[in-house]
Amino acid sequence: MTTAVHPEKTAEQPPAAAIGLRAVGRDYLDRLRGGELGSLPAILGLVALCVIFAIMRPVFLSNLNFANLLTQSAGSIAIAMGLVFVLLLGEIDLSAGFASGVCAAVLAVLLTDQGWPWYGAVLAAVLTGMVIGLVLGVLVARIGIPSFVVTLAAFLAFQGIVLMLLEEGTNISINDPVILAIANDNLSPVLGWALLGLGVGGFAAVQLRQVRNRRRRGLAAAPPVLVAARIGGLAVLGGLAVHLLNQERSRSLLVDSVKGVPIVVPVIAGLLVIGTFVLRRTSFGLHIYAVGGSQEAARRAGINVTAIRVSAFVICSSLAAVGGIIAASRGHSVDPNTGGSNVLLLAVGAAVIGGTSLFGGRGRLINAVLGGIVVAVIQNGMGLMGYSSGVKYAVTGSVLLVAAGVDAVSRRRAVRR
Repeated sequence: MTTAVHPEKTAEQPPAAAIGLRAVGRDYLDRLRGGELGSLPAILGLVALCVIFAIMRPVFLSNLNFANLLTQSAGSIAIAMGLVFVLLLGEIDLSAGFASGVCAAVLAVLLTDQGWPWYGAVLAAVLTGMVIGLVLGVLVARIGIPSFVVTLAAFLAFQGIVLMLLEEGTNISINDPVILAIANDNLSPVLGWALLGLGVGGFAAVQLRQVRNRRRRGLAAAPPVLVAARIGGLAVLGGLAVHLLNQERSRSLLVDSVKGVPIVVPVIAGLLVIGTFVLRRTSFGLHIYAVGGSQEAARRAGINVTAIRVSAFVICSSLAAVGGIIAASRGHSVDPNTGGSNVLLLAVGAAVIGGTSLFGGRGRLINAVLGGIVVAVIQNGMGLMGYSSGVKYAVTGSVLLVAAGVDAVSRRRAVRR
């Protein structure tokens, strides 16, 4: 009489908990040697810049300057987040800056000239961004015009549309208190701590769920010490930021009290969480990476490449609309320069400096946030040191060139390995 032998009992996989920190460290070093640098250059550069500026201008570390950094970079970060979706496909959107200006102009006209409520004007501005992205996406994905040509033409056309919406250069003031609060008001200290606790708790729940699911499937899971370090690191950094921002920032308490986390910070954090979930946890996000890695392979796998490419441009222009709304809020008005000047350059620089590849297939939304902060630190720190705008642009351009060079070199190393 024979006894049945079950394969799962004779070839049991080692428990996921057996993987330790040393193995995780070796795997990370192997990925670095293989060219997968991720956000490491941006993080190291950010730390170095902060140390240098703090030594040369101690006021750089003040809570007032920290709050200014966050509000100054918010608009560019929102646009850079949208650009990440397009860059992941190996495409480019040169019109994102002025697209944000068109959407901001629509917001201002509806709010001030037409008397719309703030929510209706915001919805119309975002829908305008979606329509812009849809047109660009169809021209690129369905007609087959290169994205560089399409978006360069749109870059020129949108400048004219902004002028027409603003009646050849009229400055339209924004007085709606809700819109102005986005980039100019702050959360109460208690609400700031509450949102931090909610964010850390949500991050901890996601991390623990990932570990549990991987162990249940017999896959390698991060060791508990590493998971605790990630959660603790977020809690400590977030706690320090909230504590610093909750301190009084007003130069004269007789005039006004200014303290708390700027409202625009949770707005950007919310976009980051939603966008990261879409890219990392949905089939649509996985298809974005697949198309960016190889369009032909993605097509043969049954992915609707055309729809994915169009969707990426829609998302890009929609987030550009959000950036335009933030810019309008911060400036209290909209003029022909809204979305122009160096807005596009700073947004593209933020995405690339943060670690998003120009060649497609590699990048995360956190790259846009880190890169945006790096660019803001350069602009802010050099301004405190008294350097001219020309020097700021030269340094920012040099940093962007270095980031693009690192991306090209790391990609060649990855191909060779």
